[in-house]
Amino acid sequence: MTKQIWREQSKNRVSSQDFTAINGYHKDSQKLFRLHIPDFFKSNIDFTNSFDPLLMQVMPSIDEMNILKDFSDDPVGDLNAKKTKGVIHKYQGRVLLIATGTCAINCRYCFRRSFPYSQNNASANNWSPAIDYISNNKDIHEVILSGGDPLMLSTKVLSKLTSQLKDIEHIKTLRIHTRMPLVSPSRITDNFIKWLDSITLKKVMVLHCNHPRELQAQLQPVINKLLSTQTLLLNQSVLLKGINDDAKTLSQLSFKLFELGILPYYLNQLDKVQGAAHFQVTNKQAKFIHQELLTKLPGYLAPKLVEEIPGKKNKSPLY
Repeated sequence: MTKQIWREQSKNRVSSQDFTAINGYHKDSQKLFRLHIPDFFKSNIDFTNSFDPLLMQVMPSIDEMNILKDFSDDPVGDLNAKKTKGVIHKYQGRVLLIATGTCAINCRYCFRRSFPYSQNNASANNWSPAIDYISNNKDIHEVILSGGDPLMLSTKVLSKLTSQLKDIEHIKTLRIHTRMPLVSPSRITDNFIKWLDSITLKKVMVLHCNHPRELQAQLQPVINKLLSTQTLLLNQSVLLKGINDDAKTLSQLSFKLFELGILPYYLNQLDKVQGAAHFQVTNKQAKFIHQELLTKLPGYLAPKLVEEIPGKKNKSPLY
């Protein structure tokens, strides 16, 4: 499938008219965070149901207009951990590279919904500061491509970036955080697979799925292609009120991920980004849900329940 096709299918496919019959839709919230839903994800939304779990993740809501004092535009302390343009270094041994500010889908709970990408993005025209930082810090063994969604970059650009990483002797692992294979699967072209397969570093891809309805049967060939490159596929979810805040839904998600060949990794508590408070589940509720989830799953399918606390040197287990 050509680049033009996946680019076209990753464009926004909704407008205000799609939400006219939906309770809670609020047009002005789009001014706070742009509405963007690609073809594939849109095709699986039930627009007749205001409580559809896919719809609720992407629909601008009036609740986003509420300003709360314990929520912020930088809830996980990214800006304080910035080392050079595009580089966030919080945790020992691994560094995050913000490769782009764009996504195929704009999730309303996104902790970077207000992130100043224009000042903090590692531009494809000048990766030198980021590459120099990684090269000069020999305790770094893993580079995490994030964003935005790094798969919004062309395969040619991704190849140019990784060709600079492979010559850094102390880098052993490349990790890619992306929603693209699940929300816009046409991105996984034969050319992309060829590039991914050619990478000699250890490879990890962390996908992001919150509800079993997102995992359609037609995704299996795409996942199989990714697995054929010897890439470890993991999933992280966000615990979201009214969407997946019950053990039954989460256990179905874990089993469905495993059927496809993806291992559950993290169940994240909501990062307190301004505009997303209506998704919040209390820590007490989260622990109760997770404890019930543990009774429904084998240990290897139980995601870790964690939260990110700014300034801490690791993700923090809730209990």
